[in-house]
Amino acid sequence: MTTTTKHVLISGAGLAGPAMAYWLIRSGHAVTVVERAPALREGGQAVDFRGEAHLTMLERMGILEEVRRRRTEPGPLVLIDADGAEQVRLPASFTGGAVEITRGDLSRLLYDLTRESAEYVFGDSIAAMTESSDGVDVVFDSGARRGFDLVIGADGLHSNVRGLAFGEESRFLKPSGYYVGLFDAPNHLGLGSRALMYSEPGRGALVSPSEHDSGSVTVGCVFASGSLDYHHRDLDTQKRLLAEAYEGAGWELPELLAHLESSGSFYFDSISQIHMDGYTRGRVALIGDAGYGATMGGMGAGMSLIAAYVLAGELAEAGGDHEVAFARYEERIRGYAKACQRVAEGAGGFFAPKNVRRRNRVYKILASSFLIGVLDKLSTKAANSIKLKDYRFPARV
Repeated sequence: MTTTTKHVLISGAGLAGPAMAYWLIRSGHAVTVVERAPALREGGQAVDFRGEAHLTMLERMGILEEVRRRRTEPGPLVLIDADGAEQVRLPASFTGGAVEITRGDLSRLLYDLTRESAEYVFGDSIAAMTESSDGVDVVFDSGARRGFDLVIGADGLHSNVRGLAFGEESRFLKPSGYYVGLFDAPNHLGLGSRALMYSEPGRGALVSPSEHDSGSVTVGCVFASGSLDYHHRDLDTQKRLLAEAYEGAGWELPELLAHLESSGSFYFDSISQIHMDGYTRGRVALIGDAGYGATMGGMGAGMSLIAAYVLAGELAEAGGDHEVAFARYEERIRGYAKACQRVAEGAGGFFAPKNVRRRNRVYKILASSFLIGVLDKLSTKAANSIKLKDYRFPARV
């Protein structure tokens, strides 16, 4: 395939951004990746891959065996009551997919794959974009000004690129009525490989062993709430809101939440989805969570890597003609994005059900090997709901 070389700016160095950089470099483009954070984000929750489409994607990138080498070894998920007594035990396959890896490990792997061939700019972000007939003039927060042929937003649920090119986030963000908070705490529970989930009506917590530190755990809190007023980068307010939501909670939550302020890793957001009529506009395109993300359960890692492959592949097949490529990308990815989002729709209610006993009764039934297999097939069906073209990129970088 003959491709006109483009200089492409990618916003976001998480998962989708470096994956996009990899495929664009493979097809001969020059790539710059800008990331607001001062460095790669380490740690984070585990992400899983399942089904033929996901595994084929990893294999075509040449990283499947390395992902398997770095894979986590998840244990069972145990639903407990306020006394810590086991109510339901769900096997590791319920959440772990075919292969699971921490988000930080995957991010580092993708970055290492591209850092010698792409330009990475950390600690900066896009402040303004002006499009012309032959490119996009970009002004950065640092004051730098540069021109690019295309801009790709791979910058997550609160995408800066989406806000600049498509309009206010409120037009596209669809809250579920739940919020999630993640932080680290000492492993005073002696978890081993299992994860514990405790729920009260409207709020719950998942406590998982840290993959790289046996002395700590990751605490994931999910609670139902009306709209909360905070900025997505105001960590102090977010921690206060999380602590207030769990006042008077039972089990071990008071001791775990006592470590909220001192936690070295913290995340807070509404459990929401992005719904848009189109993922491209002019010379700008969105991939992954920026265009069709779901905070939890939407198979975001697999979806992001596949979206990057499809968009880069369509650009290559179109010889760099972004208008043709963007239209084909939208056509190919829309159904897949919607299928993945449907899987995520019940995430909040699973962790923080209105009726805990009813939830537990349902999952006691589902815990049979037969029904677990049925649930796994449903999520794998969504992961496989796209037929990957073989774009036959040139040799690897």
